[in-house]
Amino acid sequence: MAGRPVPAGQVLPGRRWLLPSAVVAELDPDAERAGRGGRPRRTVRDWIVDFGCFLLAVIIGLAAANTLNHDPNTPHGLAVADQWLGALACAAVWLRRRRPLGLAVAMVPVGLVSNTAGGAAMVALFTLAVHRPFKYVGWLAGVSLALTPLFFWLRPDPDLPYAAAVAVTALLTATVVGWGMFVRSKRQLMLSLRDRARRAETEAELRAEQAQRLAREAIAREMHDVLAHRLTLLSVHAGALEFRPDAPREEVARAAGVIRESAHEALQDLREIIGVLRAGDSDDAGRPQPTLGGLDGLVAESRSAGMKVVLDNRVADPGAVPASVGRTAYRIAQEGLTNARKHAPGAEVTVTLHGAPGDGLTVSVHNPAPPGDVPHVPGSGQGLIGLTERATLAGGWLEHGAGEDGGFRVGAWLPWGG
Repeated sequence: MAGRPVPAGQVLPGRRWLLPSAVVAELDPDAERAGRGGRPRRTVRDWIVDFGCFLLAVIIGLAAANTLNHDPNTPHGLAVADQWLGALACAAVWLRRRRPLGLAVAMVPVGLVSNTAGGAAMVALFTLAVHRPFKYVGWLAGVSLALTPLFFWLRPDPDLPYAAAVAVTALLTATVVGWGMFVRSKRQLMLSLRDRARRAETEAELRAEQAQRLAREAIAREMHDVLAHRLTLLSVHAGALEFRPDAPREEVARAAGVIRESAHEALQDLREIIGVLRAGDSDDAGRPQPTLGGLDGLVAESRSAGMKVVLDNRVADPGAVPASVGRTAYRIAQEGLTNARKHAPGAEVTVTLHGAPGDGLTVSVHNPAPPGDVPHVPGSGQGLIGLTERATLAGGWLEHGAGEDGGFRVGAWLPWGG
């Protein structure tokens, strides 16, 4: 289905454990979750990274505790309290994924009074840079940098001068923030590439669906244009045989011949359309498409069915008309004759064509009101809608509607370049 999230297992098959849980949750929102609040379950990579961060905070805390034990300016009670706070801060590192902002905020005052909590404070700041926008990281990092001179003024470093200790701590803070922002940007890049791939896949599916829909519409329009004409002939002659069973033998034979010929032509047209549907290329399958030169045959066929048709063809050279324009004009005349046969039987139909290169080709099919009562014939109007679309795609226009004499007229103009 278009727009469905791609599971993380499909993004990196067999290597899901290498992804952070936050990335897995973005790639697969339906992934299994654990803990309160529906937090994503830690992956193997998360456990390794969390243990590494905890171990780093402990190592830094032990180094700071060793410095405190050898510092004569630090009272023993203060050193013990400092180490207890550092131990608690190291233990709180395991909460860094659940409460990154709260842990970073809590580490600001803790880091101010506890030297052994410095490693945990750096880990908390790094986690905040990875999981939260820059505005939070900027505020916390700015507060930490502002309090750094105060910290070393209250708790001087026994091994480094005051200015050097402040500079090293500021550089370390900037490095941790930059590293965290780099990790965050890398994750966002991965997710944006995933979203771009999903959008491209969705757009490809939509384009394929649109192409299929257009192909179906073209096939349906072609079937309507072709088969409606043939089946109307079948209906007219079958109705004549039904209501005039005592007709002369010659007339019955002629009607049966027209029915047989129309059925044969309809089967050929249907076979052609099905062949186009299977092959997917209308240029290499089926019989040649009709052109303006086949209009005389269409009129003769309608006359043989008993229609009164007047053809006023003022085009001097029908073969000079472009194939696409002639085919559209043929379909317009065919649909007009089919509608007149269904809705105005017995009325005289006039088909008019005129035009020249550079002026365009004008097609008109007009029939007056039927001479008597006509039974209602259901119709969907899809044929005229399809013809209007045909004419528009060809660069022309088509109009249809009732005339002043109570009849019906279909008129179209098609471009004919010079």
